[in-house]
Amino acid sequence: MELTVNGAPAELADDATVADLVAATLARTAAGHDRVAVARNGDVVPRSSWAATRLAPGDAVEVLAPTAGG
Repeated sequence: MELTVNGAPAELADDATVADLVAATLARTAAGHDRVAVARNGDVVPRSSWAATRLAPGDAVEVLAPTAGG
């Protein structure tokens, strides 16, 4: 399925969940799962719901990691 992740087009399996997306996204970075937040179509997805939250074609997902500084 096609969706948008952090503003960029992405392709995932039709049965992908938020947990699958986080794992795939963080596999390319040094961030850990315990340090990110996820929003799907503007709504925060609680970490406890990641595995049960299925993604749908056209979803807009943000995977956000905190940054230090100020």
